Amino acid sequence: MSHYKPYPAYRDSGVEWVGRVPDHWEIKPICRLASCNDDSLPENVHPDQVLRYVDISSVNHTDGITDVAEMRFADAPSRARRKAKAGDVVISTVRTYLKAVAAVTETHADCTYSTGFAVLRPRLSEVESPFLKWLALNDLVIQAIEAHSEGLSYPAINAPELVKLKAVVPPRTEQTAISAVLDRETARIDALITKKTRFIELLKEKRQALITHAVTKGLDPNVKMKDSGVEWIGEVPEHWEISKLAYTTREAGGKTPDTKNQAYWDGNVPWVSPKDMKQSEIVDAIDKISDAAVSDCGMKLFEPGTILAVVRGMILAHSFPVAELKVPATINQDMKALEPDKRIRPNYLRLILETAKDYVVSVLVAEAAHGTRVLRTDVWRQLPALLPPVDEQDLILAELDRVITMYAKLVQKVECSIALLKERRSALITAAVTGQIDLREAA
Repeated sequence: MSHYKPYPAYRDSGVEWVGRVPDHWEIKPICRLASCNDDSLPENVHPDQVLRYVDISSVNHTDGITDVAEMRFADAPSRARRKAKAGDVVISTVRTYLKAVAAVTETHADCTYSTGFAVLRPRLSEVESPFLKWLALNDLVIQAIEAHSEGLSYPAINAPELVKLKAVVPPRTEQTAISAVLDRETARIDALITKKTRFIELLKEKRQALITHAVTKGLDPNVKMKDSGVEWIGEVPEHWEISKLAYTTREAGGKTPDTKNQAYWDGNVPWVSPKDMKQSEIVDAIDKISDAAVSDCGMKLFEPGTILAVVRGMILAHSFPVAELKVPATINQDMKALEPDKRIRPNYLRLILETAKDYVVSVLVAEAAHGTRVLRTDVWRQLPALLPPVDEQDLILAELDRVITMYAKLVQKVECSIALLKERRSALITAAVTGQIDLREAA
């Protein structure tokens, strides 16, 4: 931002968190600029009416509204009541999601919003709708909301208090100029972020392709091959054995201890469920049970080296989470544990199962009661298990460890550059709407 000049003259705003402002700008409470709209759904909504619902977690200050959930009114959260129209700005009043700010366009004007949002409707005699959006995205405003939030477990600011906060207001002509520059410059930054995000996706695709090739073809490009008899695997090295999970692993399920018995919970034994299956290695679990639960409920304690897989849940509609257990743990009834025999390394088995993800999701996963997805034991235990000699598995795993580490470092570098771009974007918005930089010539 060094190429932007400051305004010729400044004065003290009289507001501690605002500081100095251009001499000709005004300081006004937000309520002078926008009304706090309380439009909401009527009380007599039919239970089967379909809503397009926007939750606070589906909004962020860089991407706007990122997700809309369609659901019956009877199934919607009780907080699904707020209405907005094009030109409004929705802003979270909950401190946990303070950067959930978005301008409402025609695309989302028919949505129902969480009551965790305040809906600001611009007073057009005072402020233009585009400038109100940028004003709400100002980091100083967000910090002020945070400072005025109340409550311990769920800090928030109520809408009437929010609109009492002071804001810096330039003349209308400058609002237009500032909005135009911010629209242009943030679009440029966003385009660069999109390119870098796509580059990360390509890196991950390339990494997975290398993993798939290594665990199904080996490392020797000159080895003699044979048909595996499995369409999605194709040819494999001639000296590899081809078996099935049913013959190479011992499978077991899990269960849930009595949730009403407090003595069974908050212990020291990890109880792994699908929500823990976001990593390739499991070293802990969100929920833990007691030793009493393990003994009284007949819970099996699985040892490190066991492979865990999700076999029930909506996540199977698009993914097949698999992980290697690194600590003793139990599992719930939506999981299966595979204890591999001595012919296959645990991590090699995990990589084979990850390679099978697309086939599992598209072919093997079935629909159970209430629309949930399920992977039946008698089906998935027929999945192929490729068995290179153990020493060759070790060589493949060592090479893949090197490749995965290299790609992880590349991804981390790109993620850091994306974070810097987002910081620059926020800094530009804040500097522009508080008058730290003069954008009149830039417009």
